[in-house]
Amino acid sequence: MEGRNCMILSRAPVRISMGGGGTDLPSYYEKHGGFLLAASINKYVHIMLNKRFEDSIRLSYSKTEIVNNVKDIEHRIFRESLKFTDVRKQIEIVSIADVPSNCGLGTSSAFTVALLSALFSYNRDHKTLREIAECACNIEINILKEPIGKQDQYAATYGGFNSYTFNKDGSVDVERVKISEEALMEMQSNIFYFI
Repeated sequence: MEGRNCMILSRAPVRISMGGGGTDLPSYYEKHGGFLLAASINKYVHIMLNKRFEDSIRLSYSKTEIVNNVKDIEHRIFRESLKFTDVRKQIEIVSIADVPSNCGLGTSSAFTVALLSALFSYNRDHKTLREIAECACNIEINILKEPIGKQDQYAATYGGFNSYTFNKDGSVDVERVKISEEALMEMQSNIFYFI
C-alpha cells in the first residue's frame, strides 16, 4: 500500500509500575486474573518514518541497517512489525529514546507501540488504542516469544496513570486512576528513579 509522502512522527512513553507487576503474565492472569497500577512518565521512545527514494529499507537505531528484503532485518521488533503491517520497501525509520534500553521502564514495548503507530499511520490504517496495544502484545509475546506480560504495551499506548485489569480470557480493562492534582503532585515529589 502506498504511504503518504510526508514524514510521520510518533512517540510512546515509558512507565513505572506502582504495584501488581507479574499479574499481567498469562501464567498468572489465566488462572487468577490480574491487576496493577502503572504510570507513564515524561520520557519517550520516538519514531521518525519517511518514504525512501530507493526501494531498500533503512533503519537507524543504535546501529544502521540497510536491506532490500524485510526478512534480512536483524532487529527483531523492526522486522516483525514491518512484516505485520506489510511495509516491505522504500521506507526509512529512525528510532531515538530518552532513556537507555533495558532500564526496567518498558522501553522495548514503548518502541513497539511507537513503531506500530507510525506504520499504521503510513498505511492510513486507523487503529484504536486497544488495537495498537494488542498488536504490540501479539508481536512481542506471541511472535517473538518474549517472556513478558501485557502491562508495558498498554501503558505505552494509553499513557497517564491507569489501573489495568487482566482478565482470564486475556482481555484487558483500562481505567484512568482518579486522583486529585494535589495528591498527584505529592506522589510525584516522593518518587525517585535512578537510571
